[in-house]
Amino acid sequence: MKKVNCYIYTRVSTAMQVDGYSLDAQREKLRKYADFQEMHIAGEYSDEGKSGKNIANRPQFQQMLQDIETGKDDVSFVLVFKLSRFGRNAADVLSSLQFMQDFGVNLICVEDSIDSSRDSGKLMISVLSAVAEIERENILVQTMAGRKQKAKEGKWNGGFAPYGYYLEKGELKIAEDEAEVIRVIFDQYVHTTMGVHALAKYLNQSGYIKKQRQNGTLNMFSASFVKFVLDNPIYCGRVAFGRRKTEKINGERNQYHIVKQTDYPVYDGIHEAIVSKELWQLAQEKRKENSGKWEKKYNLDHEHLLSGILCCPVCGAKMYGNVNRKKKPDGTIYKDHFYYACKHRMKVDGHRCDYHRQWNQDVINAAVEEVIHKAVNQPQFETAVKERFNSEVDTNELENKLADLKKQLRQQTGAKDRLSLQADQLDVSDRHYERKYRDIEKRMNAFYDEIERIEEEIESVQHQITVIREQKITAENIYEFLYLYDIIYQKMTDAEKKRFLNSFLESVEIFPEKQPDGKILKSISFRFPIIYDGESVTKIRWDKKSQVETVVLMSRVQD
Repeated sequence: MKKVNCYIYTRVSTAMQVDGYSLDAQREKLRKYADFQEMHIAGEYSDEGKSGKNIANRPQFQQMLQDIETGKDDVSFVLVFKLSRFGRNAADVLSSLQFMQDFGVNLICVEDSIDSSRDSGKLMISVLSAVAEIERENILVQTMAGRKQKAKEGKWNGGFAPYGYYLEKGELKIAEDEAEVIRVIFDQYVHTTMGVHALAKYLNQSGYIKKQRQNGTLNMFSASFVKFVLDNPIYCGRVAFGRRKTEKINGERNQYHIVKQTDYPVYDGIHEAIVSKELWQLAQEKRKENSGKWEKKYNLDHEHLLSGILCCPVCGAKMYGNVNRKKKPDGTIYKDHFYYACKHRMKVDGHRCDYHRQWNQDVINAAVEEVIHKAVNQPQFETAVKERFNSEVDTNELENKLADLKKQLRQQTGAKDRLSLQADQLDVSDRHYERKYRDIEKRMNAFYDEIERIEEEIESVQHQITVIREQKITAENIYEFLYLYDIIYQKMTDAEKKRFLNSFLESVEIFPEKQPDGKILKSISFRFPIIYDGESVTKIRWDKKSQVETVVLMSRVQD
């Protein structure tokens, strides 16, 4: 009598051979079963280190279905060790089974004693495949539920401690050598006019060194680091949960990605705060204020060229541009008077600034433009510009750091995926199931923490590289404009002039009143060196102090 032809299919989720589930163990059992049932094995298919969550990444499984479709070996059955080896995604299991049966091929799960050719077989397959899928997903659900519960209890969720803290027996403790910087960030951000970029620059230039952590962060402060500190409620004694969420990719089966959330729960922590809740809240209000945009209400062709650059001579805050509109008795407008004025912010001593003078914009603008004109018309300027253009941006150290971080991310993601594959192998009938389950859950937590840490650091390094490159490009553009300043400046619109001056000038200080010699300007700080009185400078002063505050060689200035 002619033997019935069959295929055998084996699979393990990882390269690690698990007792009872190894490829060799599966093959041995399936061959013995085929011999006992007097079946002829027409082909063997095996996927090693492949997850059962879908069939897309299982080439041998797909080849087997293709051979069934073509009728290559005229098989009647596919033998698998257990249903979980055939697949753990219920939809894939049932659709694959239906595909096989459309070509007269049934499935036999040897260890589970299931035969889809029998009436009860397909029902059992439906139930068990659904259970297998639920079990795999349940580990991830329980992992996140456990993390949320820890957050509700005010506990740290694992991973590296945030800057300013260290871990002691799983609890956050203040690291005083780091906490000083955290306090400075909140204090300076709330009580000065500095934004996150200016604050990062202030820290780096004021001698603060970012301590090297066990997670290998850089020793310089970036705007992204400052934003992370300001936005993190951990520093006022609270714990946030779900700032990043794993979400399903639309149109993909079993594919997920991490998405930053704008709305997430925050709980009171059991750790000690570094700053008060009141100070933290003031920082959030300023963050919100700085993210808004002002709507222009008056002359659409006019721009307040030095708004946000010009400094109040009393409190030092940035002055703003405004308009005094003159109208005729009939209400028609006949003239606009544009001026700069102080915002009257709180000074360091707690009193509000009382400088009320309104400076005519044309007067201040002309004084600044005269300084620029004098600078660009000096003989040394053309030589300095050419040297500047020949300088190159050196981001090698950051590029190497970024490559290393991306390598770490791939390693951690790969390790997490391999752990997920191990979860794929869990058998509820195993007497050590609970212990294995808890072990996987704990390790999965650690992987998520480390992946999140690396992603944040990658974002920080990428930002630093972008800033350096943009500064290089901006510098070259600015020097090109300066070189042709006398030709093109007067042809620029107000909007173009404002963009140019904002990219070139750091700040402009004025005297409270016009000086006896007619001087108005006290100092001008530049974002890039210029030639003035034969020297390359970044700041010029007219307040009886040394005229040149900072002297540098233009060709050696770092970008």
